[in-house]
Amino acid sequence: MNWQKRKEVFERRAVSKAEALDYFTEKGDEYKLDLIKDLEDGKITFYSQGDFTDLCRGPHIPNTGFIKAIKLTNVAGAYWRGDESRKQLTRIYGVTFPKASELTDYLKFIEEAKKRDHRKLGKELELFAFSEKVGMGLPLWLPKGAALRQKLIDFMQRAQLKAGYEPVVTPHIGHKQLYVTSGHYEKYGEDSFQPIKTPVEGEEFFLKPMNCPHHCEIYKTKPRSYKDLPVRFAEFGTVYRYEQSGELHGLTRVRGFTQDDAHLFCRPDQVKEEFKKVIDLVLYVFGALGFEDYIAQVSLRDPENRTKYIGSDENWALAERAIIEAADEKGLPTVVEYGEAAFYGPKLDFMVKDALGRKWQLGTIQVDYNLPERFELEYTGSDNAKHRPVMIHRAPFGSLERFIAVLIEHCAGRFPLWLAPEQFIVLPVSEKYEEYAQKLLESLNNSDIRGLIDLRDEKVGRKIRDAEVKKLPYMLIVGEKEAESGTVSVRKHGSGDVGSMTPEEFREVLIKEITV
Repeated sequence: MNWQKRKEVFERRAVSKAEALDYFTEKGDEYKLDLIKDLEDGKITFYSQGDFTDLCRGPHIPNTGFIKAIKLTNVAGAYWRGDESRKQLTRIYGVTFPKASELTDYLKFIEEAKKRDHRKLGKELELFAFSEKVGMGLPLWLPKGAALRQKLIDFMQRAQLKAGYEPVVTPHIGHKQLYVTSGHYEKYGEDSFQPIKTPVEGEEFFLKPMNCPHHCEIYKTKPRSYKDLPVRFAEFGTVYRYEQSGELHGLTRVRGFTQDDAHLFCRPDQVKEEFKKVIDLVLYVFGALGFEDYIAQVSLRDPENRTKYIGSDENWALAERAIIEAADEKGLPTVVEYGEAAFYGPKLDFMVKDALGRKWQLGTIQVDYNLPERFELEYTGSDNAKHRPVMIHRAPFGSLERFIAVLIEHCAGRFPLWLAPEQFIVLPVSEKYEEYAQKLLESLNNSDIRGLIDLRDEKVGRKIRDAEVKKLPYMLIVGEKEAESGTVSVRKHGSGDVGSMTPEEFREVLIKEITV
């Protein structure tokens, strides 16, 4: 490649806004002019390579000699600045790497990511769907997807009950004043759906953007003593955000999603212990679902600008120390980020690597000094005086929709057996053995073991191939030998023939594998 050998230099030049406008006016480039007009006054950077000059913030590599491998990956139509009322242009995508081997690895990664895309697998495995009539960004859970979703909910609810959480349920809407008090109206006003107005009184209600204001109101339903704390409210609550249509993406970016939300109300001296218990819960979830590579990010105040944070220095110092010590005592690998805390409290985020090495933020524990103040939450201390509780938000799944999307791609659709919507399929080799197959299915199916039967008039080889494509964990093949001996021939997805066993032996194999 000549440009590689020539090592053409990328030259950076800073110009004024007026000079930039003059340059692209002369070039007749209406698109660059449109971009420049929206920039603030000040220096604007150009980059030049040979006789080509472009508007760019940079930085660039020193010269073209650094480019060893290049690949155009896609061509697509795109409206100028994402506005459907403006011209449609052609967008060209490409990648470049300093080594050809890195490009090869990248292309393999992209192909594997395409195979694992949750939108593709969600359709193939009949987990979820979208309908324009229902509305963009509002997923429909199909029977298999609903079964998987419910298993996750049941799993979390059992773990929460053991950890002392109390389940609560709140409505899908709330009065405008609730979100004015919480501050969510100001924060999410533009991202909310239009208010629902009552026909007579004209009161305004909103689809709830968060569950926490409702939980604050539950806390206030009765007086609380220091002896009552901590109080832990948990809810799988559905919330709504009006995401722009161009930002919607499968299950990872939707307009209605369910959070495994819990809010803990405790004394300042209980923060560390509560964090440790939540860390235990998050690690239990990760272990059960095969997420083994993670790091905890501890987000603290900016020590140079403490005035922008709500709450006393004493409480902040206590909470920050509690988070760091809790993570350390639990042996978590951590990275500390100063200035990344929310204005209302420090937090701990779990950054998880999936099977492709991509990082996802899954699981958050957040201290909040803001909402207890806004809602005037109180408890009576041992000194008989009123005190503000510390509020802790936590969501190991986060958005259930997004979590399932990540899980689908991490597992490539091959879910842990306990979570699989259907754990086995019975495959009679001919119509003659359907009665035995039906009895076998009925004897195995119960609340913890879920299977189905393939009664299609197809050869058993085709049935096995179809079951493999659907990623069904086990296939039970029954023919003359099995019917006579009262056994089943077992195949495992991705592993092949396991051998012959009795239905009772197979049941024990399943029960042992699904125990979490």
